[in-house]
Amino acid sequence: MTSLLINKLAKLQNSVDNIRNICILAHVDHGKTSLADSLVATNGVISSRLAGKLRYMDSRKDEQERGITMKSSAIALFYLEEGKEYLVNLMDSPGHVDFSSEVSTAVRLCDGAILVVDVVEGVQPQTKVVLRQAWDEGIKPVLVLNKVDRLVVEMKQDPLAAYHHMVQVLEQVNALVAEMFNQEVLEQSSKVTQEKKNVEIGVDDVYDWSSGMEDADDSSLYFSPEMGNVVFCSAVDGWAFSLNTFAKIYSKKLGFSESVLQRTLWGDFYINMKAKKIYNGAGAKAKKPLFVSLVLDNIWAVYEAVVVRKDKERLEKMVSSLSLTVPARDLRSTDPKQQLSAIFSSWLPLAAAVLSMVARKLPSPAQLGPERAEMLLCSKTKKFSSLPPATQELKQHFVSCSPSGPTIIFISKMFPVSRSQLPEHKARPLTAEELADRRVVARARHAEKQQSEGAVQLTAEQMEQLTTREKVVAGVEKETEKEPEIAFIAFARVYSGCVEPGQELWVIGPKYDPALTAVSLESGQVPLNCHVTRATVDNLYILLGRDLEQVDKVPAGNVLGMSGLASSVLKSATLSTTPWCPPFVPVVQSSVPILRVAVEPVLSSDLPRLEAGLQLLNQADAHVEVLVSEAGEHLLVTAGEVHLQRCLADLTEEYAGCQVTVSDPIVPFRETIVIPPETDMVNEVIQEEKPEEELVVMETPNKQCMVKIRAVPLPAKLARLLEDQGDLIKAMARQKGELTNKTMEEVVKLKKEVFNLLDKDERLQGTGDKIWSLGPKRCGPNLLINMTDFSSSEVWPGGQVARDNTDTRTDMESSLVQGFQLATMAGPLCEEQMMGLAFIVEGWEVKEAGEAGWGPLSGQIVSLVKDCCRRAFLAKPVRLMTAMYVCNIAVKAEVLGKMFTVLHRRRGQVVKEELIEGSSTFTVTAHIPVIESMNFGAELRKQTSGMAMPQLVFSHWEVVDIDPSWEPSTEEELLHFGEKADSENPALRYMNDIRKRKGLKIDEKLVEFAEKQRTLTKSK
Repeated sequence: MTSLLINKLAKLQNSVDNIRNICILAHVDHGKTSLADSLVATNGVISSRLAGKLRYMDSRKDEQERGITMKSSAIALFYLEEGKEYLVNLMDSPGHVDFSSEVSTAVRLCDGAILVVDVVEGVQPQTKVVLRQAWDEGIKPVLVLNKVDRLVVEMKQDPLAAYHHMVQVLEQVNALVAEMFNQEVLEQSSKVTQEKKNVEIGVDDVYDWSSGMEDADDSSLYFSPEMGNVVFCSAVDGWAFSLNTFAKIYSKKLGFSESVLQRTLWGDFYINMKAKKIYNGAGAKAKKPLFVSLVLDNIWAVYEAVVVRKDKERLEKMVSSLSLTVPARDLRSTDPKQQLSAIFSSWLPLAAAVLSMVARKLPSPAQLGPERAEMLLCSKTKKFSSLPPATQELKQHFVSCSPSGPTIIFISKMFPVSRSQLPEHKARPLTAEELADRRVVARARHAEKQQSEGAVQLTAEQMEQLTTREKVVAGVEKETEKEPEIAFIAFARVYSGCVEPGQELWVIGPKYDPALTAVSLESGQVPLNCHVTRATVDNLYILLGRDLEQVDKVPAGNVLGMSGLASSVLKSATLSTTPWCPPFVPVVQSSVPILRVAVEPVLSSDLPRLEAGLQLLNQADAHVEVLVSEAGEHLLVTAGEVHLQRCLADLTEEYAGCQVTVSDPIVPFRETIVIPPETDMVNEVIQEEKPEEELVVMETPNKQCMVKIRAVPLPAKLARLLEDQGDLIKAMARQKGELTNKTMEEVVKLKKEVFNLLDKDERLQGTGDKIWSLGPKRCGPNLLINMTDFSSSEVWPGGQVARDNTDTRTDMESSLVQGFQLATMAGPLCEEQMMGLAFIVEGWEVKEAGEAGWGPLSGQIVSLVKDCCRRAFLAKPVRLMTAMYVCNIAVKAEVLGKMFTVLHRRRGQVVKEELIEGSSTFTVTAHIPVIESMNFGAELRKQTSGMAMPQLVFSHWEVVDIDPSWEPSTEEELLHFGEKADSENPALRYMNDIRKRKGLKIDEKLVEFAEKQRTLTKSK
């Protein structure tokens, strides 16, 4: 990019109304990066001939090899339309589900989004996810229907069939928007209904039964070509158009106004050329719609002439009739792709259509509404009005995007850059003065050399000693001056004020509360543990894809890169000049990191390098987690297999620079109990019922405290509800008195659902108001229920409990709850978390005194309750629960059988399969255990010759329906499974693998039925 254009971009940063911050969203392989190439080519960064092939925004080697984007990257583009200059900050984001966190970081900094949909495949699972992310962040999307060329070349559809197919895809996308809109409206109307319930209705009053859908205005939400928010394109062939493109062309030829053609080019309209009129009802009268006759027929004709017939004469006629300037060598080319690209780039240039829609339809940073400002500054669990007045005043600066207000910046991620690639370390062209100075120095050196020709000549040994000494000195200097090779740049956006190099800002952590510490920070005092630090900004950069350019000042509304913050910011943070600024709401992640491995260096001497490398990796990747286990292992937690491979490659090649050994994936399990089964493993009714000792009674070693506990399985719906509502329960526990009305409504709704589900179970009826605690971590899917005479604390907010201070048990309550938390955190089977249990405390006694010498009573109670809960757990039929992926596979019809074989080999269950209309591709949805999913994608591609593409996302927990300790006992089981149970017990295998990894005892025989070896020698 030329220095003139960079200066133009830096100047445009000051005009907020002409800035567009946008990101490209889509499912994997729907053409985001190819589309970005064509937009980048308009600024001369790459050749227009390479657009769609180069994948400029994929700067990593592994991205180019795999052909998928793995990280979000940004580039600033200049766009001129009708004399108006625009600065477009374009962000390309990944479509693979493993990298969905990168989409979240890009979406947070944007005001608009380009949603790209493959017109052949239609709406795919990740399309729904990214559209939901855009909706939740409150950014406006526009639609690009990509790969229209596939309808001609692959699907062999005629223009009319292609038009109907496009209508269907458009309806699918609009159905997603309608679903999200309806959900939001119904939530708001339910809030209004709750308020109305408190108002008394008279005899003559009529109750309003409306749901609010009638009054809600959704006219501007949907994608509609006549509204100008839809573009049809083929990124690989370099063409795109909106209705406005053809409305301009045909208004001159046919004599209709542009506005009429804009309204009628899409839809059930046809043209009568004799009457020179446009009529409605093309389908009923068997006429071609305008979109087919005026638009698609012409595009299809070009493809037919170039790809199908290869008719050069007809092609030349088309070029002359369209008055296009196409180079003769391109027309003579034998490559049809080059011919198509040359003709279409001259006739329907892609960048012009897409950037025109972006400039007209997407909002500028100055149009950031008050609702989005509140959503960024205040979490859903708090009221905006509960924030301090000085904090509430900041909303005005957000909405107006004022460069004169306090500086507020949000950093969504930190990305690594080689220090040699930074602008200040790059070689730059010399000025005329510098060249003249160098010339003078060179002449002086030459003159000295001429004079020293008569000097004493040194021997070879002396010369060698001198050069050796110089090398040693240079080596010492290098070691002292050595800097880390990787620099971290903050990927950020200025929401208010102006930022300059050298400016000092507050770095605000996620737990910072301005109401508590802002006053003392203004006076210059920094209290301990206030979650805020001071940092100085080093350099500011314009982001230009693979390059950076230094700037002196960045005003509000712009996306930028910032250096010098690596020691202050780990992954994301809020920066501000005022301590009254609250931390921004954390970026919403659509997927959960579930896949963990233990890493260690091959050489033990490389351990410090590995630890430093893991810290760098943790900072560079927004979605990775780096932990140290209790056993001292370094654990790496990632979103999926592809994500793990990328992290390990980065760790070994860039950050640590040493070889590492990686353990088998450590997949989390859950431990649970079930209702005693009625049939055995061969579906025979169990005759003998062993009497169960359900109630477990234990006492402390000093005989001072006694508890009675019974374990009961929770209904599956209730366990799932508590797991899903973990964030709400956490907020409920932390801020009981400060919950917003909306959060309180959610809590009341949750409480009601919990009560209903508990009352449906006979053993748990009436226990809803006796819930003592949830576990583990006070927000998990297990309940501790108090059925004693002790009045325990209330879990639900608003509940008042009369405490009896004379009761000795009051001081020991926290110890009992802590014992329950420890028991649910590590179960007895393999020390994994418990799930779906209710521990009912039926008796609890604490005497005044007990035997001496056993230590504090509180510690004894913790151990007692933990052991008692474990025993009560083992008194029931126990089961393991495994994490399940939902697997979406796009597969061709001819390899369906092979795909099912691979799925069943890995204990997968097919849930749904659908045929994509008008193609031979099926979309199959299946559930597969995470533990069985390793190398699943590679095996599936190998078996199906690359005709199946899986996408794996964590879905739910599922019970492994077999007892880990089961052995065949009845005659039928012995007959079916054999005496040694030859068919493997998967639950036992999982349990033993986990116990072996954790160093726990395993009950297994290494050698069974061993026989003495006998050597048979040949008779001589």
